[in-house]
Amino acid sequence: MSNVTLEIGGREFSVSSADGEEEHIVTLGHMIDAKLRAMGGAAGQSESRMLLFAALLLADEIHEIKARGGTPLAEDPMPVLNRVADGIEDASRRLENLASALEQAAA
Repeated sequence: MSNVTLEIGGREFSVSSADGEEEHIVTLGHMIDAKLRAMGGAAGQSESRMLLFAALLLADEIHEIKARGGTPLAEDPMPVLNRVADGIEDASRRLENLASALEQAAA
């Protein structure tokens, strides 16, 4: 576990994250901060109220995605991304083997 410092609404928050997930957590923090900036006037709000507004804006965005028939990402997209990465690596190995076989056949 490691700690990541996020700046949201002009305030700093320290958040624990799994090793290797720090960049993802920072990206999520930027998304929350962007929602607050778009809302305007968050600077004068209490910390809990500011985060409540950010949560409501993000929840509304998810609601709109679902209403249009879309589905937001699963809670943990990493297993899916890992499977995709494994598939790409496997395809790359097969292409390299094919290229070697073609080179040997041409020689």
